Amino acid sequence: MRTHDYIIVGSGAAGSVLAGRLTENPAISVLLLESGRERRSPLLTIPAAETVLMGNPAYDWCFRTDADPTLEGRSLAIPRGRLLGGSNAINGMIFVRGQREDYDDWARLGNPGWSWDGVLPYFKSMERAPGIGGETRGRTGPIAVGPPRDRDALCDTFLTAAGKAGYPENRDYNSGDQEGFGYYQVNHEDGRRSSAGRTYLKDARRRPNLTLVTDAHVGTLRFDGTRCTGVTFRHNGTEHRADCRREVIVSAGAIQSPQLLELSGIGSADVLTGAGVPVVHHLPGVGENFQDHYAARLRWRVRQPITFNERSRGLGLLREVVRYARTRHGLLSLPIALGFGFVRTSDAEERPDIQFHFAPASYGEGASRRLDTAPGMTLGVYPLRPESRGSIHIRSRDPLTAPAIRPRFLDAEGDRTRLVAGMRLARRIVEQPAFDPYRAAELVPGADVRTDDELLAYARAHGDTSYHPVGTCRMGDDPMAVVDARLRVRGVHGLRVIDASVMPVIVSGNTNAASMMIGEKGAAMVLEDHRNSDRA
Repeated sequence: MRTHDYIIVGSGAAGSVLAGRLTENPAISVLLLESGRERRSPLLTIPAAETVLMGNPAYDWCFRTDADPTLEGRSLAIPRGRLLGGSNAINGMIFVRGQREDYDDWARLGNPGWSWDGVLPYFKSMERAPGIGGETRGRTGPIAVGPPRDRDALCDTFLTAAGKAGYPENRDYNSGDQEGFGYYQVNHEDGRRSSAGRTYLKDARRRPNLTLVTDAHVGTLRFDGTRCTGVTFRHNGTEHRADCRREVIVSAGAIQSPQLLELSGIGSADVLTGAGVPVVHHLPGVGENFQDHYAARLRWRVRQPITFNERSRGLGLLREVVRYARTRHGLLSLPIALGFGFVRTSDAEERPDIQFHFAPASYGEGASRRLDTAPGMTLGVYPLRPESRGSIHIRSRDPLTAPAIRPRFLDAEGDRTRLVAGMRLARRIVEQPAFDPYRAAELVPGADVRTDDELLAYARAHGDTSYHPVGTCRMGDDPMAVVDARLRVRGVHGLRVIDASVMPVIVSGNTNAASMMIGEKGAAMVLEDHRNSDRA
């Protein structure tokens, strides 16, 4: 295979953005390697199909955590996209930037240029949100962002109840000021998913300077001393080697980016030696700092047949399929979570510390989210900035062996306290009179679960990840940082990590939008360094 300027490993939220932006320069050649296959199912364009894509091994790596001692020894599913476009192609499409303070904190942690003012131009350049006012929003970017196609009676009731409980409405929680309630913003257009793979990557594939190889599982990065010079990968049962003139950019996500670094000899010497991997560079932070949003979900039976549950089967589903085919409206055009809430659990909190997801649907535990047969609704809650930290490390030298994922979701007392407080606030909202025509029995945790200890026990036994893993190759300037503020792997040359794994602290909310922003800002840095090196 011929030598390229840049090799990108992974085509998810950040990788697709990188491929799109770097190939805008016709003088730059890019090789994009994706371990999944290209899938052409119509389900990939339908917003509601999240419930059937996650957990399906054709689309999902179906990772699982090790037994988590903070969750009574349970193992949880960690969905990750196994296809061209990555997790961005199968997620719930909820578009959340986070809070202004999140990024200001990143900058204070030794990452100049990553403050709110530093990242805002990249958020704006990636989005097209003409229906949302304000100077902070983009107008011409590739990713279409807007409210759900249809309003929903139960979600409207949720917002009314939140108002009666004393919480404000927020018309644009992505402005930097997050507090309040409303309908989520979604990355969709005309009732179809608007993803990085379907926008940035679609444009890039028309350019002759992009070479795309799918079903290409990268086993190791190759080094000449401490300079990364390329990769080895398996494709169609054969080992291949690819070389680069400039840099390898790892964009495999918070699970597989640290895995690839460790397989290549970059990481803690103890971890590498234990797995039988020769040490290229001791970098102890690789795979540490794992963070995710751990949610407790409260569910109620609904008195009237107006929920997603009954609309998703039998004649109800047939009507929805016909409606979607004709108008691109209805159930199939909607994400499963419609209503948001960002609130403070106490007056001592200076900014929102928990997030609510309201769904006019009820579903079982785990990644599949199979809907109940009777009408129901769900209110999920999680701490926005968890204090608990876990890790991801390789088990062996075999690149096809899944890494050990040890999240320790409820290790920190602050996470446990906020989660229980959020569950109480959820009940307070649903107990408002506005819900009286709709609310029947509380299914889980159930009316008999009342004390803090009982609520926490329910959360330990039945809570779940929100599929937002980040932080395992974090940026910073301290000994445990993996990349610097320009996303270059510390201690080696010709290698960057550009994806959600570089977040030093998780953003306040769903992580997809921030991951695409990291791709945008990372691409700008690569292009700037490329120009500077040409001038030197």
